[in-house]
Amino acid sequence: MDFQLTDDQRALRRGVRELLARRFGRDALRAAVDREGTVDRKLWRELGAAGFFSLRLPEAEGGAGLGLPEAVLVFEEAGRALLNGPLVATHLAACGGLPGATDGTRMITCVTQLRSLVPHFADADAAVVIHGGSMRVRYPKEPPSARAVRSLDPLTPLHRIRGGAPKAPPRPDAVLLTAAEQLGSAARTTEAAVQYAKEREQFGQPIGGFQAVKHLCAQMLVRTEVARAAVYAAAVTEDFTEIAGAKLLADEAAVQGARDCLQVYGGMGFTWEADVHLHLKRAWLRAQMWLTAAEAEEIQAEALASAL
Repeated sequence: MDFQLTDDQRALRRGVRELLARRFGRDALRAAVDREGTVDRKLWRELGAAGFFSLRLPEAEGGAGLGLPEAVLVFEEAGRALLNGPLVATHLAACGGLPGATDGTRMITCVTQLRSLVPHFADADAAVVIHGGSMRVRYPKEPPSARAVRSLDPLTPLHRIRGGAPKAPPRPDAVLLTAAEQLGSAARTTEAAVQYAKEREQFGQPIGGFQAVKHLCAQMLVRTEVARAAVYAAAVTEDFTEIAGAKLLADEAAVQGARDCLQVYGGMGFTWEADVHLHLKRAWLRAQMWLTAAEAEEIQAEALASAL
């Protein structure tokens, strides 16, 4: 099976990267942090106009008629840029035909992605419950039972819903798109660590010349590329066991990669001015979304047991 990207897929990835570099560069990222994660609605509509949410809709319904592999490439770039907002939930809502989600005029969050914690609830126009292939709107706007709680990630405000979220099986494409975001974050922290290791000097030479730093960067790259292979392969096969494995690997690459990047940066990495801590905090949060490591491990174990 060939998992090499086509020319069209490379062009799609390049176009999304250029769009986000232009509209969500470091200044915009820091402005979002200052706004405590509040989403830029103008940018959200621009993403809708660019086809971010309608990517997998048939052309007859106003979409691009593309598939899960292309969506993975787009969400990988979003993760790389640390783009904030309920991206996966709005994308799924667009796929489900929810009005306004396709063109970005409505922002949709999901109650079931983080158990009883709902990301971007105050920003969202609606909160949906996703159960397998079905979707229903639970809250059209903020109900009295929603309470703001402090979020680990300054770019992802959270609300707690009284009574918790209904128990529901994770939706495979939601799991995979979240894994793609983790993959993009892992790739970005790897690049940041390598770049810093080339520039930062100690004892008269770049710190990248020291064996310990070389090993850290090499391990980051290996984890990222292993996760990339798993995520891309799962996007083609759409097998849930492979998707669970891809999420497990992508979570590890994003979380451990950000930690290792902090090590390369040294004391500078722990300052508020550095972006590394933002990747780490988002990676921690995403690791709990849709499918946790423990749940993914159980799926893998069941698949191995049934194959014996």
